[in-house]
Amino acid sequence: MAITKAYKNEVFLNSEKARSIRILCEYSEPEQRFDRLGVRQGVIFFGSARTRSIDGQRDYYREAAALGERLARWTVDTHAAADRFHLITGGGPGIMQAGHEGAARVDRSLNIGLNISLPFEQHVNPHVQEDHAVEFHYFFLRKFWFLKLARAAVIFPGGFGTLDELFELLTLTQTGKSAPMPIILYGKEFWEGVVNFQMLADRGLISPEDLQLYSIQDDVDSAFERLRDGLEAPPLDA
Repeated sequence: MAITKAYKNEVFLNSEKARSIRILCEYSEPEQRFDRLGVRQGVIFFGSARTRSIDGQRDYYREAAALGERLARWTVDTHAAADRFHLITGGGPGIMQAGHEGAARVDRSLNIGLNISLPFEQHVNPHVQEDHAVEFHYFFLRKFWFLKLARAAVIFPGGFGTLDELFELLTLTQTGKSAPMPIILYGKEFWEGVVNFQMLADRGLISPEDLQLYSIQDDVDSAFERLRDGLEAPPLDA
């Protein structure tokens, strides 16, 4: 009688008792892959998976693509291959696809997609190479890898998921759990309408200096300049 080894037992590996093993896999497999690919640092693009390129109103899709292209061109022109910044998104459609579309005009291998298994919306966009896309089950491990690789972040308009990612990033930075980095909220009208950060400071719910954790930028040129200046600045402990 053939006996199935424990590490090949799919029933066990998908059971509640094996959750810790699955969690470890979602930490270790990406770590091994990023080491192999030479992925050490990146710029995160967060934003809605539902954003499309639409004429007749503000086109955040095209702006995200333009910014992705600017970043990719800058890092290819100014960094050795081992030191380049990758463009890291959730790997799906909308703003994620837009950023990758722009970077792919320069070098498609700069695109990293940290995908998540969802019942709707999420699939890997065509600008991410197969071995540059990671499929996660656990949100918290996906967020861990975003923050481990990030040296800057651009947050475009989005819904619950985007707001969740933004506030976790701000909280980790505020509490010193994540190193300071350029955090750009892209789209002044949207962000000033969605979140009243000044009210939080006025009511003593955050410190006045917490308002310096992020900046609001309203066009590709100013966002790129802010990112470039922040990424070129020496570390605070240098």
